[in-house]
Amino acid sequence: MRIAVLDDYQGVALTSADWSPVTSRTGPTGEPCTVVVFRDHVSETDALVGRLADVDAVVVMRERTPLPAEVLGRLPRLRLVVTTGRRNASIDLAAAAAAGITVSGTESRASAPAELTWALILGLARHLVTEATAVRTGGWQTTVGTDLAGRTLGLLGVGRLGSQVAAVGRAFGMDVIAWSPHLTDERAAAAGARAVGLDDLLAASHVVSIHLVLGEGTRGLLSHRELGLMRPDALLVNTSRGPIIDEAALVAALDAGHLGGVGLDVFDEEPLPVDHPLRTAPRTLLTPHLGYVTEDVYATFFAGVVDDIVAFLDGAPIRLL
Repeated sequence: MRIAVLDDYQGVALTSADWSPVTSRTGPTGEPCTVVVFRDHVSETDALVGRLADVDAVVVMRERTPLPAEVLGRLPRLRLVVTTGRRNASIDLAAAAAAGITVSGTESRASAPAELTWALILGLARHLVTEATAVRTGGWQTTVGTDLAGRTLGLLGVGRLGSQVAAVGRAFGMDVIAWSPHLTDERAAAAGARAVGLDDLLAASHVVSIHLVLGEGTRGLLSHRELGLMRPDALLVNTSRGPIIDEAALVAALDAGHLGGVGLDVFDEEPLPVDHPLRTAPRTLLTPHLGYVTEDVYATFFAGVVDDIVAFLDGAPIRLL
């Protein structure tokens, strides 16, 4: 079996887990299982198909490289796709099934994205990038920070991730309110929040943090109207999926002086194009989709990848997506 690992930006896929259960295997004629790692990102269809034409299995990191029907249909040798994490909306599962390709996933950890959420909130509230840069260039105390205690934290989604963010908000002395399409008072209370309507949440919150799954009901959820409902000094943070916010509407709001700050770890297109207006938009703190990029998460991901490949080779039960 020839296995390709895509988008290993940091070059750590092979050191994050023990791959010997895979690489020690041999085929029927004695040929070894081989793993080839690609650190660069390829998005153009023909280039991606060319890269994967001679592999039997491909490992994708979250949704960095989509595998739509037009790609899967041109890879007759491909037998297995393993994605890190429990879901991957960028893989066409119907097309994979039609082509006889098994698609599996791994376990994940919810703590890392919640921690990054608070890094972004605190970085915005205390202007950490501005102040750290000022110190390095000879400046001293150039801004006034925003208090969190006594303020309102609005969470769009209080599932596995949102509930962890809510717990930290309460520890900071914040009033936590929440909304999601099917949120009940009981589920909100279990997460330590109060359920409110979407418009009410946007109007009342000093900090709004997004923890929703991207779908037809949440794509473009925050556009011109919704952003306009928010306090002019509000902080908006998204560590979920980029398209939940209408990027054009967000850039327009920032250019108009609306919103106190925006922290984004996710974008419509990733990597973010070098000429994208968000790169130069005011009052922003941008990170390159780091929510799950930690040692413990990668160890969990790649140990699961190895387990899935071994299970596939052995014909054992596998974690299907």
